[in-house]
Amino acid sequence: MAAYKIMVLHGPNLNLLGRREPEVYGSITLDRVNKALEEKADELGAAIDAFQSNHEGELIDRIQAASTTYAGILINPAAFTHYSYALREALAAAGLPLVEVHLSNIFAREAFRSHSVVSPVAAGVICGFGINSYLLGLEALVRVIAAGGKR
Repeated sequence: MAAYKIMVLHGPNLNLLGRREPEVYGSITLDRVNKALEEKADELGAAIDAFQSNHEGELIDRIQAASTTYAGILINPAAFTHYSYALREALAAAGLPLVEVHLSNIFAREAFRSHSVVSPVAAGVICGFGINSYLLGLEALVRVIAAGGKR
């Protein structure tokens, strides 16, 4: 049995990975991201439940229910990164350690992408490494949880 159960959340348009802007996001699909996360979680003695939605409320509902089941949250908020205070507040209220990840380097793109409303409630942010952002984020999150879950 896994030592930690991790909720993985993927925000809007990430279901289009592999087809959407491959010059930015690469050719990897969301299914492949989730499979790689499952393999990494197994290596780390953890388990993941992955969920993607294009709807803010569905993500918030998942976050609100997370505290009784999960040890932490790994999230790529996608476009919600930059403006969803509702998502940020749900993450803060959950009281779980979380790591924010992005496939691309949000600081090397359009100016609006360099601001995250989620980052202040995250233990850390990893971006710009493609699928490795997720894998590094998962490893970091497991370490944060093992250290007592402090942000």
